[in-house]
Amino acid sequence: MTLIERSFNIKLMRHKDENKSEAIFEATIQLLNEIGFSDISMSKIAKRADVSSATIYVYFENKEDMLGKLYVRVKERMSRQLLLLVDENLPLQVLCERFMRNSLRFMMNNKDDFMFLEQFSTSPLMDKLCLEDTSSMFTPLYDLIEKGKQNGELKPLETILILTYCYFPVAQLARAHFKGQFQASEENLQQIMKMSWDAIRN
Repeated sequence: MTLIERSFNIKLMRHKDENKSEAIFEATIQLLNEIGFSDISMSKIAKRADVSSATIYVYFENKEDMLGKLYVRVKERMSRQLLLLVDENLPLQVLCERFMRNSLRFMMNNKDDFMFLEQFSTSPLMDKLCLEDTSSMFTPLYDLIEKGKQNGELKPLETILILTYCYFPVAQLARAHFKGQFQASEENLQQIMKMSWDAIRN
């Protein structure tokens, strides 16, 4: 086998490995949203992902290891969407509104990911797993909020509290939409963005 052929085979194997791990992740998210944390098992995940149970242990030490890595993976996907077009040169109110629009877009376009994060955040597993700190994924956003507090545009509250006023109203809108209670319409989003801005501005 030539060096080029060996290199091609290594790349092909790596691609296949990535496909399998992604299939395992997606199967886990689907099952968690369907049956919850208490009833999920590695065998059920393997069946849904169309791999053997032994294959899962090639990629992950155990169920807890897999769930922790899945959580970080989904948060990475989420952070990329939430920070899209967030430019420090824009007015702070526009930035907050863009963050809220990005949040709603992520929730509407990635319902499985959103529901997984919702369920995970209220699970006792959050306290049991040694999860990687994901706050650094949102550093640009934290920095903009800190800047807004320093120049007096925002109330002198904890940064995480200010972001809560921007994120959770949108999350509630998405939940209500998925439950069929009311639509995640532009009009409703506009009202929520105005209320959130009124709550955090100085």
